[in-house]
Amino acid sequence: HVQLVESGGGSALAGGSVRLSCAASGYTFNTYSWFRQAPGQEREAVGIASITSAGDRRSTTIPDSVKGRFTISLDTSKSTLYLQMNSLEPEDTAMYYCAADRFSAGRNKYDYNYWGQGTQVTVS
Repeated sequence: HVQLVESGGGSALAGGSVRLSCAASGYTFNTYSWFRQAPGQEREAVGIASITSAGDRRSTTIPDSVKGRFTISLDTSKSTLYLQMNSLEPEDTAMYYCAADRFSAGRNKYDYNYWGQGTQVTVS
């Protein structure tokens, strides 16, 4: 049974930090990503972590608004994806979702077949 379980969300003050975790079970995926969705807005990719055919790990953050503040990382030994969010801004307030897929995937939410339930991050 495939599961993605997020944790670590909550409230934070602007300028503060939050670390999200996503524990995957039931399958070893090729691509893991964090998305976020604010009320009334589209779900957008925040960062992608993938495993190459050679077994190397690659990661990237996507929106310019989070570059330098957010870091995505993947611990393959624990099958856990992390999102370290620093220098938080009120605009980062959103539901954050973990997504994964067996194949190479990008920033399009339709690339992903597996999703977590989401964890809310509120910055004030």
